[in-house]
Amino acid sequence: MSGPITPGAGPDRRDEPRTWTRRRVLGYGLGGAVCAAVAGFELVDHGVLPGRDELDRLDGACSVSSPDETLGPVGPSQSASFFSKARNRTVGYTIAYPPGHRPGSVLPLVIALHGYLGNHASALGAVTPAQALAERTGGLALPPMALVTADGGVGYWNAHPGDDPMGMLVDELIPICRELGLGRGHRAIGTVGISMGGYGSLLLAEKHPDLIAGAAAISPAIWTSYAQAHAANAGAFASAAAFAQDDVITHAAALRATPVRVASGTDDPFHPGVEALVRALPASAVVEITKGCHDGGFFASQRPAALAFVGRALA
Repeated sequence: MSGPITPGAGPDRRDEPRTWTRRRVLGYGLGGAVCAAVAGFELVDHGVLPGRDELDRLDGACSVSSPDETLGPVGPSQSASFFSKARNRTVGYTIAYPPGHRPGSVLPLVIALHGYLGNHASALGAVTPAQALAERTGGLALPPMALVTADGGVGYWNAHPGDDPMGMLVDELIPICRELGLGRGHRAIGTVGISMGGYGSLLLAEKHPDLIAGAAAISPAIWTSYAQAHAANAGAFASAAAFAQDDVITHAAALRATPVRVASGTDDPFHPGVEALVRALPASAVVEITKGCHDGGFFASQRPAALAFVGRALA
């Protein structure tokens, strides 16, 4: 059984005692099923791990406790679309405002990135972007901020021939939001994502440390090699060179000046990749490793904390 991991420890220190230095780890423990799985949701989605979800639910591995949450008044939201030159297609997006604010308000901006097979409407799971901003944990509201979501396709938010979702975010979506008074000023933008979007949020922060002031990744979909990624999802990266260029583990040092939060369940098949990421992250990173799987229950349990973390980084 593996022990806890320290951010920044490096991959050559696996045999040394490790302790969490940033956040208390709850219910830590790796099962053999997690260690054996190498590609998580994509493996299940592609039929490589039939029945994995059912087994986890039967033995209680996916049962997580949610924080004491209530839903306050929901602010307004607007959905629209634009033709993206970076993606060579029409892209839908949604901008949501926090309670007490409306279009025209000047606010920090959080870009929420959806998971595999998702879109701008499903970036935050079963709740809308406006509902996510209205969630209260322990009676506390989130810091005031706007949320924007956009269609990123299924290419893991990295550039593919003829389709560059990261370029769409930086060169097209952010300027649209800034024209509306959102995310203006130095480092007034943060990012959060789930699964594929969790990988994307880390990639966005690594590629643009001058732009992103805080990043949170919930159950990030991370592989440790191109061969592993290609075997599970051939469309995730265009080539081995593309994987190397956008490997968030290799380039984790780029996050040294950016507040980062990563959360993963111990029965998430992507967890081995998250372990490798944590060892590469700067020591300042906040890491939450708890009981849970790669499913909606875990995503929902971590969403308020992830948004609050990024909101504080923007405050």
